[in-house]
Order: sequence, then C-alpha cells, then structure tokens
Amino acid sequence: MKYLKWMAPIVVATTLAQGALAQTDGGRLDVVVQPEPPGLMLGITQNGPTQMVAGQIYESLLRYDEKLQPQPSLAKSWEISADGLTYTFHLQEGVKWHDGTPFSSADVAFSMQFLQETHARFRGNYSHVETLETPDDLTVIFRLKQPYGPFINAFETGSMPIVPKHIYEGTDYTTNPMNATPIGTGPFKFKEWEKGNFIHLVKNPDYYIEGKPHLDEIYYRVIPDAASRAVAFETGEIDVLPGGSIENWDVPRLTEMDGVCSTSKGWEFFAPHAWMWLNNRQGPTSNKLFRQAVMFAVNREFVRDAVWNGFGTVPTGPVSTKTKFYSDDVPKYPYDPEKAKALLEEMGYDGTPVRLLPLPYGETWQRWAEAVKQNLEEVGVTVEMVSTDVAGWNEKLANWDYDMAFTYLYQYGDPALGVARTYVMSQIKKGSPWNNVEGYENPALESVWEAASIEPDSEKRQALYTQIQQQIVEDVPVAWLLELEFPTIYRCNVKDVVSTAIGLNDGFRDAWIEK
Repeated sequence: MKYLKWMAPIVVATTLAQGALAQTDGGRLDVVVQPEPPGLMLGITQNGPTQMVAGQIYESLLRYDEKLQPQPSLAKSWEISADGLTYTFHLQEGVKWHDGTPFSSADVAFSMQFLQETHARFRGNYSHVETLETPDDLTVIFRLKQPYGPFINAFETGSMPIVPKHIYEGTDYTTNPMNATPIGTGPFKFKEWEKGNFIHLVKNPDYYIEGKPHLDEIYYRVIPDAASRAVAFETGEIDVLPGGSIENWDVPRLTEMDGVCSTSKGWEFFAPHAWMWLNNRQGPTSNKLFRQAVMFAVNREFVRDAVWNGFGTVPTGPVSTKTKFYSDDVPKYPYDPEKAKALLEEMGYDGTPVRLLPLPYGETWQRWAEAVKQNLEEVGVTVEMVSTDVAGWNEKLANWDYDMAFTYLYQYGDPALGVARTYVMSQIKKGSPWNNVEGYENPALESVWEAASIEPDSEKRQALYTQIQQQIVEDVPVAWLLELEFPTIYRCNVKDVVSTAIGLNDGFRDAWIEK
C-alpha cells in the first residue's frame, strides 16, 4: 500500500529556535479572558474562553499553520494511505502528563471513547472511523469507512483534545473532581483559579520540546467591562488583548500607542462568518424574493468600515475566503436599494413586520443591528427589534422563535466540518442555535454535500462545493454579512504571540518576551 508521508523537522526547528532565543526565556504574561470560562476541562467544555486557556494545557495530535497545513504536536509524523482510508500517526517520545505519568497511544484511544460522550462536533468527525488500532505505545492507526477528505483537519486541540486515561477511566467524566484542576501534556500547567479575578498557568518544566515554553507563567485576567479592559491595557496592567475583548472603536486608539502591535492572524482555522438567520419556515422570510431583497438592501461595506473599523471581508456566500474550496463564481448581491424594492414589489410584500434579534455580545453588535434595521426600513420593510440576553437569545434561536437574527459561526478549515451543518436537512433539529436553524431544505443538494465530504480528489471536491455555493447563494437561506476579523493587540516586546491558525488558543508555547 502506498502512503503520503509527513515527517516533522522538529529537531532542526528547535535547535534554530534555541540559538536565536536562548537569552529571552522567562517572564510573565497577563492576558484578558472574556467572559470567564465555565470550566477548563477541554474534553467537556468547548466554548471560546475555555479553548483559549485550556489550549495551553491540553494538546491534540496536530497543530495547523495559517495555510491550514498540518504541523506536529503530540504526533511527530504521520502517513495517509493512497486510498485515503488509513491514517497512521507516530507519537512524540518522552511525553508526560502534568502529574508525571507517561503519555502513550492508550491515552489517544481512550480519548476517542471519552469525546464520543462529551463532544458533539467530535462525534461527527469520528463517525467516519471504522477502527482504531494502537500496535505499540507510540503508534495510532485510524482506519476509515470511506475516504473523508476533511479528516486531516480534525486534530486541532479544541476539536480533538487528548485527555489522560489514568485520570478518567472508570469515572463519571462530567463530575470527576479533576475537572477543576486539569491535567494535560501541554506547555503550561494549571496552577490556580481565583474565580472572578484570574486563572494562573505556569511553565511545564518537563515539556517534550527542549527549550519550550519560554514564558514562566501566564495570568488570564477576568475584567468584565470592555472599557475597563481597554484601560488596563493602556496602563500596562495587561500585555495581550485577544480579538474581540474590547469594543471596535477602541482598537484604533490602542493600536496607535507607542510599543503596541496588532495582528489579525490566528483566525484562519476558525474563519468566523457572521450572518443573519432568516426563518425559511414562515412569514416574509420564507419567500426567496424577500431574502434576496434583504441581501441587496443591507450596506455591508458601510457596516464593515463604520461599525467594524474596516476589519473584515464582505462575504460572497456560505464559505469564507479563508476556508478550503471557496468559490466566488456565485450570484452577487451588491448594495442596491432599488433592486431590493423591486424584489419586494414582485413578491407582493404587504408591510408585515419582521422581528430582528441582535446578538447580545456588546455595543458593536447592537449598533450593527440598528444599521441593518435602518437599511431595511429604507426599502420599506417593517422591522421590530427584539432585545434579549445571551440565555434568551440561545432559547429563541434553539426554538426557532424569530424572523431574522444575528449570529456568527466557525468554519474549522473545511466546508464539511463547519459549513454543511448550517444547510443540510439532517441538521434541522430544535434545541441548538448552531445547526440548520433557518430550516433550509434543498433535497437536490443533500447528495452533493455527502459526495463532496468523501471525495478524495481536491479538484473534484472543489467542483462539488462550487455547485453547492452557486445554488445556496441563489436561494439565500441566510443573509451573509461579514467575514469577521478580530485583531489581537499586544505589547511589541511580546514575540511570536500568534504562530498557528488558531492563534492564542495554542500559541503561547512559542511566545517569548524581548528583554
């Protein structure tokens, strides 16, 4: 059997890094985390703040660079068989859990069992696996039921965190007391959590990559108010502001300060895509002409420039420009109020009010909703704004109690991993605000989605996903608004703060402070 093989130049890279960075080890980094994570056991909790902190504690088999190419993590090398059915991973030697217990392939095998019970997104990826084999302590073999192109992108730490078998085997995973003091293999160890104030991580002295991490400790600071977070950075209390932790209008002021740098890198894997859900089941939004009118009515370029301070890209459809198999060969919806009015007249819109539900994530999102409301009212649509908190937003979306509603979702590097869930009919299920909430049904596309997910040939996958994008953009099941960019702001003496496609979620392994 022929294999495609990837060998990690880990020794050379580490040696070069040591030579360049030998005098820069040590130091403390203060980083904002907002909101405070509900927990740090990454196999159980996967929300954004948890991933950012716990991504320094836990690891998966791979990391990904900004072009979404796999890089070594707990696996030092891997091979993929020519038929796309067998993935063989060779694990790093000398890896220990933070309590000193040796790590082995048995932990990987156990983690697959664990995550099937706790991690919904993992279950979708792992459903393509026929068998898992661990022929020795340093080898893991996944045999798939059929080729599944996105599988190589399924090993990011938030998607497939490896958890310690010796801690969790035979226990109730969700109530295990060790969830409060997580044990991983990562570059930093959990030290202390003072609720409402900080989470303290310290350097793992036994980390398997010699010379890393460079930092001695990280304090994740909990500062609930956005204005206070901005002030804390201005006064030097904070070193790193993760993307989205301050309001957009504070970004220019802070980035213009002396000694302050910023980057929009580190979101390539997630590719956050913002849109408005449009309820396809009932009311004016169930009419395709109305949905197309919404796309022509909303001035997306203005919102990007005025509300998001120029950060972001106006999308052409369901797939981000940063995600594999994107195509711009789709119908276009430039800002055209007159075209919107014509479509509304064609459908016979009678002024029936539509309810608009903003995303309750701060002032930026509220301003965005107000701008959209104004655009729609300018073309004759009657809009009623519905205000709610996060819990209420979740409940309304999960129960389909809305007409239009703001959201954003991650794409995870491949349409099969992060895009399909919004448009395939099998994902029309009440109870979740993250699936096919709009109720889009296109039976003719179901087989195309399935064929695209398992097609091993990249050119053929591109053709299938282009076909999907063309049809979905014609149907406008949702109103695509912006490919979000969340700039990370940091002191310029903090180096290599973003080194992968998930940015701060696993980047502090490589970060260092220039002295």
